[in-house]
Amino acid sequence: MDTLIMVGQLLLGLSILVGLHELGHLLTAKLFGMRVEKFSIGFPPKIAGFQWGETEYSIGAIPLGGFVKISGMVDESMDTEQLSSEPQPWEFRSKPAWQRLIVMLGGIIVNVITGIIIFVFLVYSNGETFFSRDQIIENGIVAYEYGESIGLKTGDKIIDVNGQPYQSLNELSSGSVLLAENGYYTVDRNGEQVKVEIPRGFINSFNSEEAFSKFVSIRYPFNLFAVAPEESAAEAGLKKGDKILAVNGKPIQYFDELQSALADLKNQEANLVVESEGVQDTIAVAVSAEGTIGIAANPLIEPVKRKYGFAEALSKGTERAFSVVIINAKALGKMFTGEVSVKNVSGPIGMAKIYGDSWDWGKFWSITGLISMILAFMNLLPIPALDGGHVMFLLYEMVSGRAPSDRFLENAQKVGMAILLVLMVFAIGNDILKFITG
Repeated sequence: MDTLIMVGQLLLGLSILVGLHELGHLLTAKLFGMRVEKFSIGFPPKIAGFQWGETEYSIGAIPLGGFVKISGMVDESMDTEQLSSEPQPWEFRSKPAWQRLIVMLGGIIVNVITGIIIFVFLVYSNGETFFSRDQIIENGIVAYEYGESIGLKTGDKIIDVNGQPYQSLNELSSGSVLLAENGYYTVDRNGEQVKVEIPRGFINSFNSEEAFSKFVSIRYPFNLFAVAPEESAAEAGLKKGDKILAVNGKPIQYFDELQSALADLKNQEANLVVESEGVQDTIAVAVSAEGTIGIAANPLIEPVKRKYGFAEALSKGTERAFSVVIINAKALGKMFTGEVSVKNVSGPIGMAKIYGDSWDWGKFWSITGLISMILAFMNLLPIPALDGGHVMFLLYEMVSGRAPSDRFLENAQKVGMAILLVLMVFAIGNDILKFITG
């Protein structure tokens, strides 16, 4: 069932984005009087379809893309028979270069608009919830495996990133921070300022959603949210709302301090100083082999919740959408230098895992908006067979005044399709390898 939910979300998200992308091509082509022969969401074989006017609309069995077949255009269909005759007024090749350019950019523009609309809507409807810089400076961080590996320590108070103030905890592991040249954190460690450098290629550690939980979190004071029945804490009389102030004489303020103290007392007895309803008492509690006593913590600091008006949401949502493009452009550039591993490239399996195995509409639209902006960026790459390849040749024609020959465009299309096939096989292979290795 979990797999079906992941696949279902991926198929719905891709169908929406591919359909809108191809609709951008279709509408701009029809706007300039071009004949659109086919519009398909998904690749053949065809599952279902219908004819409306001059255009056949269909759904393909392979839901990893789509296409629009415009008369007189060399595209992935490799249907070049009509190119041997004189150009007809309704054909792509008979139109001015600027009109053809707009048609090729139509899908990309629609994906960008879609991404912006989604992010603006999410910001406007949900606002933001985050732990702030001030809260982190007041309480410090808990450094986990990845944080410790670069020199961060539990209790550090992160003052700035790359010499600049930050807004929220999430920014500490954002793509813009991890991809920065010579990045570093400035921390207050026991009253002394320390510079913790971000190693080259550190972003490769964050190759899954679970990886972010291995970096840092905010340190928080706590009381007991719940006590498990029949566990040692319940047997000792601990209850919801109690505060643990010390373990074996060692003062406790933060939950990570309690976890650390109990981890040192596995299979032993811990003497806890507990405050319950304003009264302090010392209670002996047996610690399990796992270093637990059967409690759940209730953080005593609340994240900042911020709502935005429409104008603010429009600005912030647009900024968030384009930041996706900037980060992906930086990551692609660093792949060529080896700083970002090509193992981070994901195919459909990886995309499905990002959606997750539970249906959360907020998360669904957030990821769909993210993918929409990535699709726009990837389609703009100057690779023949992608929109960006057509744009590249059209810009050459507009600047030089000479159009590439149909034979050249046909061969370029074949090369581009081969490149895309190799990239797709590589991405799916990456997905399978990640699945096998866990």
